[in-house]
Amino acid sequence: MAANYAPISSLAGEAAGLRGMRECLQWFTREKQWINDIHLQLCRVPAPTFLEQERAEWMVAQFRNLGWEGHIDRAGNVVAMPEAHSEGPYVALTAHLDTVLAPRAKEDIGVEADGRFRGPGISDNGAGLAALLAVARALKVSPPAECWHANLLLVANVGEEGEGNLSGMRHLCKQSPLGKRIGAFLVLDGASTDHITNRALGSRRFEVIFTGPGGHSWSDYGMGNPIHALSRAISQFADARLNGPPKSSFNVGFIEGGASVNAIPPLARAKVDIRSESNEKMDELVDLLTAAIERALEIENQRATCGKVAVKIREIGSRPAATLAEHSPILSYLRAVDSHLGIRSHPDCASTDANIPLSLGIPALSIGAGGQGGGAHTTQEWFKPEGRDLGLKRILLTLCLLLRDPQLTVAAQ
Repeated sequence: MAANYAPISSLAGEAAGLRGMRECLQWFTREKQWINDIHLQLCRVPAPTFLEQERAEWMVAQFRNLGWEGHIDRAGNVVAMPEAHSEGPYVALTAHLDTVLAPRAKEDIGVEADGRFRGPGISDNGAGLAALLAVARALKVSPPAECWHANLLLVANVGEEGEGNLSGMRHLCKQSPLGKRIGAFLVLDGASTDHITNRALGSRRFEVIFTGPGGHSWSDYGMGNPIHALSRAISQFADARLNGPPKSSFNVGFIEGGASVNAIPPLARAKVDIRSESNEKMDELVDLLTAAIERALEIENQRATCGKVAVKIREIGSRPAATLAEHSPILSYLRAVDSHLGIRSHPDCASTDANIPLSLGIPALSIGAGGQGGGAHTTQEWFKPEGRDLGLKRILLTLCLLLRDPQLTVAAQ
């Protein structure tokens, strides 16, 4: 339940008027160049999924230089607190460290003539990580004078992209001793201020591997062919019809196998992505995928006159679907801040680090960190810093309202 000492609609203006907060908010506008410089620096440190250590070490050093107590946890996440031995309850501000692509050289990250930053990961999630550092510095330069009911936890986590399977956030919520003391999560992912991700898009991902003895395309003709079987399975699964809500999708995004046009391959492999706003619908689609694979295996082995094929299905990712309650204080606070700042935002559904806390019943939202971005997951990804300070003010004011609410964090004590 939200704090009842003042109407929610007036809380954002009240927080913005506090002396310490006023100075922090002004700092975001005054120090645009520092924020831009640190953004470019961090994006030049490569951090592809599963290889985030170099950037994690760089981030720890930055937090410590700014006067925060920082360390790397067992999962590889960077965790920073205002001071050593800071105790909960906490409100966590997080941004993922990893990128789909990594810069091959520092020159891959640069500034175009039009002022846009360009390069792999520059927006997703360079914008979020730069915001973490900006908030860290602003709060040390101009700390708010009031007493908050919780402590702020800054987290740069691993494993958000691709097959990382939200490993960093899973550890933080489920294995870390900090997890039970976190009352709310504000997740920063990418740029912009036009959306509020309050619904977690679920996904399940599978690797499908057909194997056989292989052989010569002429002299061994009749052997089971893994590529034929895999192709048949994909074709049958692709014929599935997704009628009506909840919104769902599936995709075969990777396929490989074989070595020569005149050789029966010993292996064929594909990776399948299934997504839905409903965990039950995902289960239905997984059943359809399994049935298509089993039927394809049966048909190929009925056709084969000698060597048979076999199949293995391995789940390589699972992100639960979940929804934040409409009356949740964190959503009310963010909407109040948007109203105060004149931001027009809309709710949406996406797959982010917020999936994990939401699935565990912990209030969480994912938002952009300000500015504008595009071309995510490509070498031509870009970020435009104009308007970034508005996004940073949005973040800090929302955090302030969360940290002032004694009811929101009581369950985490």
